[in-house]
Amino acid sequence: MADHGITIRRLIVRARKLTIVLTFLFGLSLNGMNSPQAAQVGQQASQWVVSEWVNSEPISLDQLKGKVVVIDFFQLWCPGCNRFSIPLMLQWEKKYKNAADVQLVGIHTVFEGHDYQTAERLREYVKEKGIQHPVGMDAHVSDTRLPETMIRYQTKGTPEMAIVDKQGVIRFQKFGSFDIGEAESLIAELRRAF
Repeated sequence: MADHGITIRRLIVRARKLTIVLTFLFGLSLNGMNSPQAAQVGQQASQWVVSEWVNSEPISLDQLKGKVVVIDFFQLWCPGCNRFSIPLMLQWEKKYKNAADVQLVGIHTVFEGHDYQTAERLREYVKEKGIQHPVGMDAHVSDTRLPETMIRYQTKGTPEMAIVDKQGVIRFQKFGSFDIGEAESLIAELRRAF
């Protein structure tokens, strides 16, 4: 009898987790589609909305016109971010260190674990990882649990990266991992343009 009770409880827990995931995915698609300011590849990049900056004074996308901007949407506790996007951004920090026309920016888009992924923990994380590029804490400006920049860029989660050309147009945006060589080729092409 006890084994059946444990099995039923496990099924209930799994059903709840599935419901949360489906609600999140459905909510993301609705938020992205309903946002009048949402940006997509080939469109002008939306301004980010940041509540706090680490490693930088406040910066805006407008201030970065004339540069290729690489945006890493991440969360400090995201496994894919810690395995892929953060190491890649650290690699690109070295690669583009002397490139005046390339700007790396991290946007900490917290859509879960709000009590844990605080600004204080973000500052500690940036220091621990040795991140040198500007990192902004995506701001919550409405009653939704999704932060504003995440909504504006219609990100599917984390990690997600966007590459914006010198005129402020999104030329690349991918969720999860991607072909790094392809992204670097695009950055090189955008650096030569305009």
